Amino acid sequence: MSVVDYSVLSKVKPTKRLTSNIQNSAGRNNQGRITMRHQGGGVKKTYRMVDFQQNKLNVPGKVETLEYDPYRTAFIMKVVYRDGDRRYHIAPEGVKVGDAIITAENAAPTLGNRLYLKNIPVGYGVYNIELHPGKGGQLIRSAGNQAQILAQESGYTDLKMPSGEVRKVLWGNFASIGQTSNSEWNLVSIGKAGRSRMMGIRPTVRGTAMNPVDHPYGGGEGKQPRGTKRPKTIWGKVTGGHKTRHRKKYSTRLIVSRRVRKSRK
Repeated sequence: MSVVDYSVLSKVKPTKRLTSNIQNSAGRNNQGRITMRHQGGGVKKTYRMVDFQQNKLNVPGKVETLEYDPYRTAFIMKVVYRDGDRRYHIAPEGVKVGDAIITAENAAPTLGNRLYLKNIPVGYGVYNIELHPGKGGQLIRSAGNQAQILAQESGYTDLKMPSGEVRKVLWGNFASIGQTSNSEWNLVSIGKAGRSRMMGIRPTVRGTAMNPVDHPYGGGEGKQPRGTKRPKTIWGKVTGGHKTRHRKKYSTRLIVSRRVRKSRK
């Protein structure tokens, strides 16, 4: 079992005004039916209201604390602005308590600052990227991720995503400079079943371990091959490699090149 290094975080409790409680749905929809299996239980969590818009333009702020957020993989930072307002933002890798940040159209492209994509030099890494002006960051928000600025042309910025996909985003959208914090999160080994239960993940039984009546992969003496041409769900629906993206989705024209598919050995 391994854990993340939390020594960089401030030893403080979350600001009560910036928190709220969210009821755990345990994978159920508004009708009470389970739509996502293997969810339930887990340790109670308090939601931190993270500001993805960072719309306090031209108001300098200072990083007051670095904190843990149980609802996301990246760390968050509490920023106190010159007017006394305090807000939570996603923390970039390498930010320290006391660092100054600002959101402005022509802000300096330094760690944590937020500015228009068209004003960020080619080659820089960015996170918390807007897709629609004023809506707030929607892309690159999980731990250790960043997108790279490849080009600026004709009102669009070409971004290379962590998946390898290259897509165009309006250059009048805001993005933050840097890489999201907690980059070693993907190296964590859960280590035991009990820790998985504390995270709200219930046991998952393999289809091959079931009986034929319970799953298309079930039955057989010993370890058997799948026996079907294409992978299927427990209900017999074809999955695995089946494209789910709508062929006529409006944003398809903004994708310059799709991600490179990993070859199967």
